[in-house]
Amino acid sequence: MSRSRTYRYLLQPTSRQRTGLERMCLSQCELYNAALEERRGAWAWERRSVSYVDQCRTLTETREVRPDLFKCGVTVCRGTLKRLEWAFAAFYRRCHSGETPGYPRFKAASRFDSVQWEDTKGWGLDTDNKRLRLHGIGHVKLRMHRPLRGTPKAITVSRQGKRWWVSIRCADVPAQPLPATGHSVGIDLGVCALVATSDGELVSEGRFAKRGRNRLAGAQRALSTKRRGSMHRRRACEAVGRAHRKVANQRKDLAHQLSRQLVNDHDLIVVEDLRVAQMSRRPKPRPNGKGGFDSNGARAKAGLNRSIADAGWGMLRSMLVYKAEDGGRELIAVDPRHTSLRCASCGHTESENRLSQAVFRCRGCGHRDHADVNAARNILRAGRAQRASARAGLGN
Repeated sequence: MSRSRTYRYLLQPTSRQRTGLERMCLSQCELYNAALEERRGAWAWERRSVSYVDQCRTLTETREVRPDLFKCGVTVCRGTLKRLEWAFAAFYRRCHSGETPGYPRFKAASRFDSVQWEDTKGWGLDTDNKRLRLHGIGHVKLRMHRPLRGTPKAITVSRQGKRWWVSIRCADVPAQPLPATGHSVGIDLGVCALVATSDGELVSEGRFAKRGRNRLAGAQRALSTKRRGSMHRRRACEAVGRAHRKVANQRKDLAHQLSRQLVNDHDLIVVEDLRVAQMSRRPKPRPNGKGGFDSNGARAKAGLNRSIADAGWGMLRSMLVYKAEDGGRELIAVDPRHTSLRCASCGHTESENRLSQAVFRCRGCGHRDHADVNAARNILRAGRAQRASARAGLGN
């Protein structure tokens, strides 16, 4: 079965190509803001909606007035307009679903760090010589650390600090089924131990943001003393960005290693169906009726939210999803309710069973175990029951 996948590679442009990429980002940022202003003005003054197709039709007229915007081709301009279209689509989706919408905003040139080509025009890939041809930029050296599979359809060139990356979206990527192992595993995601498996394994690595907090705090203190617009402030901003990127890269690397190991070693993987966005939501204020507010535990909840974000549960699960799909493994998400309070030996459920963050002792049968491992075994049992009921329903 074919799949769609995105491959990310490091670009190694020359100084002239780097300057061209930076100018391209500046021009596309200007186009994005102009297109947003057109939509805002059309609705404010004429109550008229402007679509992506309407704005694409005006590119021919724009070329005559501003030919410098099209030095890298018209395809990248269409990709910028498509990016604005996605922003409005997300805004309307949040409005219809009752969420708090965020209206698309103008982009600062310093924060517009990516451009995209939504078709195969304007760029080409030479895998033999490891070069990426970009219209108006040239043949950029590409560090292909792994082979590309499938048919390239679109690309996104992005900037992170002083590095440039390309993400190549491919279609018809063939699956790579893994040999059967006959093993199943349940996974409990936590804060103290990132992953606890039903086999009794505990992964306590992670919490990279907590480890790098002092470095980040020092970089932010240095930034606060710099004058706006100065070269010293620009360098201090780069130091803060490097600190954030290091933590993000460490977290991503650990998630890749864990997901790959779990997918390679198990045929069935059962995880909790956690709603991370709701779990990390700020507590609601509590008005006391006297013009003030009562304590709502916001300070303690803020610490828990930081720990949840540092654990990277959503990232790990998304990696498990696509790697299990590619390897032919079965991934099941189960309801997490009462999994940490139920005894994996006798099934007795009581809040007093969990004595602490790490100790579980059943008040019914006296079973003792690590609390997260006990929860992982309950998760595995629930996943097997869900799979059995689904197969029985298909059989009927």
